[in-house]
Amino acid sequence: MVLRMLGLMVAVTCLLLAPVATSFTLGQEDPGVADIRKATEKLTEAFGAGKSDELAAMFLVSGELIDEQGTVYQGQKEIEELAAAFFEKFPGTQVRNEIDSIRIVGPIAIQEGKRVTTAKDGSTSTVRYIGVLSKTDRGWRIASLRDFADEALPTPGEFLKPLAWLVGDWINEGADARVKITYRWSEDKNFLLGDILVTKNNQIVMKSSQRIGWDALHGSPRSWTFDSDGGFAEAMWTQVEDTWIVRSSATMPDGQTGSAMLKIENEGKGRYVMTGTNRIIGNVLDHDYQITVVKQPPTAAK
Repeated sequence: MVLRMLGLMVAVTCLLLAPVATSFTLGQEDPGVADIRKATEKLTEAFGAGKSDELAAMFLVSGELIDEQGTVYQGQKEIEELAAAFFEKFPGTQVRNEIDSIRIVGPIAIQEGKRVTTAKDGSTSTVRYIGVLSKTDRGWRIASLRDFADEALPTPGEFLKPLAWLVGDWINEGADARVKITYRWSEDKNFLLGDILVTKNNQIVMKSSQRIGWDALHGSPRSWTFDSDGGFAEAMWTQVEDTWIVRSSATMPDGQTGSAMLKIENEGKGRYVMTGTNRIIGNVLDHDYQITVVKQPPTAAK
């Protein structure tokens, strides 16, 4: 527990003190990175001087610290109290920080890395962390800093496991058309790839390809779908128990835009129901629909 607290507080310094890795061309630096460097100097001075009030002020008013056990320290007051206790009990600590990345996305920055903290008695603590900083009129402030046990962070594919039941061949045969859907994992296991074939009277009406990935910024799956007629769509997926809510926006081949709300209910035993509502194409509200999709058994080898 001592090292957990020690590591958590030193994380505050590391978050803004660490070297920066960005996606900018060598020799160029995002202006926001320079601002983060200035905040680093201020935070380092506060930490070295044991000024818990100045350190807490580097957080948003509603900012948070979360240790690897999930304990949440919410708001500047709690963080200041934690810092004061740390400075009193654990002076003279040393830290080594390894930054994996810092990504600046509009008014926020996301930092990931690993931190090794060494106490005066030589004991050490290693954790991984993710920090989120927000750009304010007072400069960069920490919105959230979370520690994790020193284990590899989940891969995008691991985040997509709740959708693994989609893998395989599916079919729907309605009065209007026959829809065949096939999902498989990408070679790197980080995406679900879908192929959708719509036929009518044995004639191909539409072919679509879909890629489902993990959106780390929003913390949910996101999909991209491309149709053979030139149209394309993007959607965010939200899980509610055994149901997925899919909010989709599309661009048609003629330039019109569209949107829809899909509900995908996994009924188990190789069966799911898809319901489409709020379907708008251009300025026209299209009709709702509901279809049942069943899984095809594997084709027997000849």
